[in-house]
Amino acid sequence: MGLVGRGVFALVRWRSRKGLSGGATGRESGRGTGVRGETFAYWFLRRHGYVLVARNYQVPGLKGEIDLVGYDGDELAFVEVKTRSGDDATPEDAITPDKRRVLARMARAFLAERRLEHVTWRFDVMAIRTRAGQAPEVRLHKAAFGDA
Repeated sequence: MGLVGRGVFALVRWRSRKGLSGGATGRESGRGTGVRGETFAYWFLRRHGYVLVARNYQVPGLKGEIDLVGYDGDELAFVEVKTRSGDDATPEDAITPDKRRVLARMARAFLAERRLEHVTWRFDVMAIRTRAGQAPEVRLHKAAFGDA
């Protein structure tokens, strides 16, 4: 990653040192926390060598989206980012069998649209737990699940 990318991630990490939730109380809609979590994940993955090629990928007429798509070396990774605040259920618990099926359908559409049928690919899950006043805890699960 270049100097600019390292600098941006350092800024993002510094800004998140007291959590990813907004406001003085740390309370806000889940959507805002999710957007900040995806932004944090984008720069985190770039810092760890991913070359990201798509963000919030959607197919008209299909339900769902893939948060991030990028190459980790020669392998294409479809990354689902789950951000949770407080002490609720772990972020990984939100990846249900139905969510896996939706992600698999979207991934197949992405591969077909770009004629990448012969590319090696996998599903990664980035789990981010954020608590007010604390830096986020990040867990990256490579090859978290298979094609559903």
